[in-house]
Order: sequence, then structure tokens, then C-alpha cells
Amino acid sequence: MSQATKRKHVVKEVLEEYVVPSERQQIVRVLGTPGNNLHEVETPEGARFLVSMPTKFRKNIWIKRGDFLLVDPIEEGEKVKAEISFVLYKDHVRYLKKEGYWPEAFLSNAAETQSCAKDRRVQSPPRSAGEEDSEDDDADLFVNTNRANYGYTESEDSSESEEEEEEDK
Repeated sequence: MSQATKRKHVVKEVLEEYVVPSERQQIVRVLGTPGNNLHEVETPEGARFLVSMPTKFRKNIWIKRGDFLLVDPIEEGEKVKAEISFVLYKDHVRYLKKEGYWPEAFLSNAAETQSCAKDRRVQSPPRSAGEEDSEDDDADLFVNTNRANYGYTESEDSSESEEEEEEDK
């Protein structure tokens, strides 16, 4: 089987299959990627540890901060305590919530993540009913979860003080 065919099957498996965690598996959230196909994760209880990515996922599936994973524990590991068995996307999360397998701790985090994403969008002034959608509307922009969230706001005070300094010259 060629490399491209293997990649096709792995991607199809991840995107189309819906899995339920076994007794040993657990759902975790990705906090970061220190490198070497390792990912720092957090359990619903708040425990943090590293998980390894199996070779079948490498260069085929991309994982970013805030994603959810299904992991199998590794007994012999000190730092790396689990291996990724499945990557959970939006449809998988929805399915697990419907089936009742989703951890309660991550229910509140999902709501916080969505509210943070809304906060990161640029606030536009309210529109009147007759106004059409413009190209300046940033509400549907992609939010990069791989970067830390910094709340940048433009204040009118700084622009006024700059204008006053220019007038004084």
C-alpha cells in the first residue's frame, strides 16, 4: 500500500468514525505541543501530562491547542503517560455529548472557549435594519487557537493625546 493510500485511510477513519471511550480510555484537552510528536494535555480532573502521537497520525493529522483527544494510558511512562488513540472533532464531541460520555468539566470549558472566541473578534458598531453586510464585518473570521489570547482594544484617549501633542508642536 502506498503512502498516499495509507494517509487517505487514516484521514477517512478519523473524520468518519464515531467512537465511544472504553473503560481504560479517557478524554483529554490539548494544552500545547512541546515537540517530538508529544502533546501536553489536561484531564477533566485537572491532571497534566504528556501524550505521544502514534506514527500513523504523524504528518497526516494536525492537533492544536484546545482540541480534544481520546487517549490510551501507558503504564511504563513517567512523563509520557498515554498515547493518542483518536482525535475528536466538533461532530465527535457533539456525538459524545448526546450519548452522555462527555466529561462535565469540559462542558463548562467548551462554553468558555466559545465566549473567548467571541471576545477575540473585533466589535463592530450596531447596524441599522436597512444596512447591507459590508466587507468590514469580522464576525466570521477564523480564530487561531494556537496563539495566546491578548485583549487588544483601541482607546480614544491615546489618539486624542497624540493629536494634542501634534497641535502643541
